[in-house]
Amino acid sequence: MDYVQITTRQREEMLKAVGASGMDDLLKQVPDELRLDRPLDLPPGMDELTLRNHLSELAGQNKSAGQKTCFLGAGVYDHFIPTVVDHLAMKAEFLTAYTPYQAEASQGSLQAFFEFQTMVCQLTGMEVANASLYEGATALAEAALMALNVTGKREIIVSEGVHPQYRQVLRTYLSDLPAIYTEIPLKNGVVDTQELESELDADTAAIICQSPNFLGHLERVPTIAKFARANESLMIQCFNPLSLGLLKRPGEMDVDIAVAEGQPLGIPLQFGGPYLGLFACRQQYMRKMPGRLVGQTTDSEGRRAFCLTLQTREQHIRREKATSNVCTNQGLLALRASVFMAAMGPNGLRQAAQLCHNKAAYLASRLSDAGLSLRYPNQPYFNEILVRLRKPVNEILSAADRAGIIAGYPVGRDYPDLSDCLLIATTEKRTKAEIDALVRVLNPT
Repeated sequence: MDYVQITTRQREEMLKAVGASGMDDLLKQVPDELRLDRPLDLPPGMDELTLRNHLSELAGQNKSAGQKTCFLGAGVYDHFIPTVVDHLAMKAEFLTAYTPYQAEASQGSLQAFFEFQTMVCQLTGMEVANASLYEGATALAEAALMALNVTGKREIIVSEGVHPQYRQVLRTYLSDLPAIYTEIPLKNGVVDTQELESELDADTAAIICQSPNFLGHLERVPTIAKFARANESLMIQCFNPLSLGLLKRPGEMDVDIAVAEGQPLGIPLQFGGPYLGLFACRQQYMRKMPGRLVGQTTDSEGRRAFCLTLQTREQHIRREKATSNVCTNQGLLALRASVFMAAMGPNGLRQAAQLCHNKAAYLASRLSDAGLSLRYPNQPYFNEILVRLRKPVNEILSAADRAGIIAGYPVGRDYPDLSDCLLIATTEKRTKAEIDALVRVLNPT
């Protein structure tokens, strides 16, 4: 009772201090038609035990990928995560979501980010990588902004095979800038290179393609890079980090900037993100690169030490002159990716990538046996295949859900001409029995 009286008195004092006679007077600037004229329709209060039980019942209505067989991909994948990733990522000397502002006081975090940058460079074949960005979509948008700054040109050409959500984020970034956004359509599931060549002009700052693209197909990145080089434009590739266990690295295909969603590197699905943005480029563009760069040095006693080498591109340092508005990063998730890559090693990444591809090939073979076909059967793929169904996609998805299977992603919501297709991803976790069960759902007798 005393608590209520104190709270009421404090409220009256605060209202008096701002010259309001009551709550209605305080809120009079809100139009009457927007104000609720009745009490909220809320159930009576609960004690803590009852509330916990109620929330548990509500949470139990959700079904996670851990409770069902997950073939959902479209940029986020159900990969195996070694236990060591969780264990080391929670150690106090590393645990942070940020690049610290008093950086040199946090040598453990800085060393983790330095190792992360090193492994991203090794993974991509690029010369320099930053200490991570928010997630794949903003990494791609930052790459486009960097291309505009590096070249002084205005046009960004983007393949329709780039993740639809990434393209939307990029359009948002460019909407208030003196920049031109141009999309190149797909032909047989990959970039239409003839259309691309005809679209290039002297004002093209960069070409952006994704490989494997959103439909799962491998793009002809070296060919597209030749177009960019001949036009004095930059080549930006969005890639799947785990696919580089099998495929050529961006640095081996004359790519200028390589970006990715780092979720496949030891990060759980966690409600769709955001996750971790990977960003690497040629060394000549380093001073235009967004985010932070951790470097290795020695202290006053000659001991190995780490520091923030470059962060002057950011708005907290250079304000309106900054080339990037990235003011922090996904430090904890970059740490998870570092532990994952170190634990797996080159051979482990190669084996995981090979398993992903082999199981996609097995799925494609079983679908063919069942009389179902790939939408673009002649296009190579990594771990995702685009399947044409005989029945409505939503009907198949509902049947799969009843069978305990998350069957895939309905691409028709982003590509209306593919409304009869389902994008299905396989990872190293999927078994032959699970794939066979999926095929039975996709082709009911």
